Amino acid sequence: MDAPLISIITITFNAEKELGPTMKSVAQQSWRDFEHVVVDGASTDHTVDVARQLGGRAVRIVSEPDNGLYDAMNKGLALARGKYVIFLNAGDCFANSEILGMYAAATVNEADIVYSDTVIVDADRRVKGPRHLSVPEELTVDSFADGMLVCHQAFMVKRSIAPEYNLDYRFSADYDWTIRCIRKTIPERCRNLHVVGIHYLDDGMTEKNKRASLRERFEIMKKHFGLARTLKKHLSFIPRAVGRHLP
Repeated sequence: MDAPLISIITITFNAEKELGPTMKSVAQQSWRDFEHVVVDGASTDHTVDVARQLGGRAVRIVSEPDNGLYDAMNKGLALARGKYVIFLNAGDCFANSEILGMYAAATVNEADIVYSDTVIVDADRRVKGPRHLSVPEELTVDSFADGMLVCHQAFMVKRSIAPEYNLDYRFSADYDWTIRCIRKTIPERCRNLHVVGIHYLDDGMTEKNKRASLRERFEIMKKHFGLARTLKKHLSFIPRAVGRHLP
């Protein structure tokens, strides 16, 4: 297969129950100039069998031990042959069969980054609602001082500007990685699709690791925006956090 326009990268580990909808979502895309790279962490269930059964001709599967999610993502980046990469992990899906085509169309004039909105779904694929953060109209490093405004799964970036993930972070390396991608471009080379592009599975893992993730995000914000600005931003986050927990 010639180098495709888009590499879709899916990270899995013992995800036989979650992976099916993801594989079907990719296989149903009307845009066909892509490859699907599944990086599995040596699952002991039937994850790899599901990937093989539901993957089309464009799927490549690697199953071997890794050192966690972001190590696997780095493997996916190294394996990717596409001009652009997008991560769609087990349980996450494109919102409909035309979404990948929309991403592809937005790469005209050599866009560096293409992004869309996200809604959260449960295990039965029922929409629970939007994320509590909305994507910015203009994508800048400063916009990310307000948090992870674009869901990682909705963020497609040119592979040539995508760095490796920083393995010093166990839970929030995607936040750091996204900011570093944005630093390598300018707002004029970023495209907002203005559609819901991704259905993100609420699997509870974010809540389980929430405290550790928040500590990491504080350190990442401090690194990119300085301590004073990070402290000021966190004070402004308090009403937002309280509002999310009010009935």
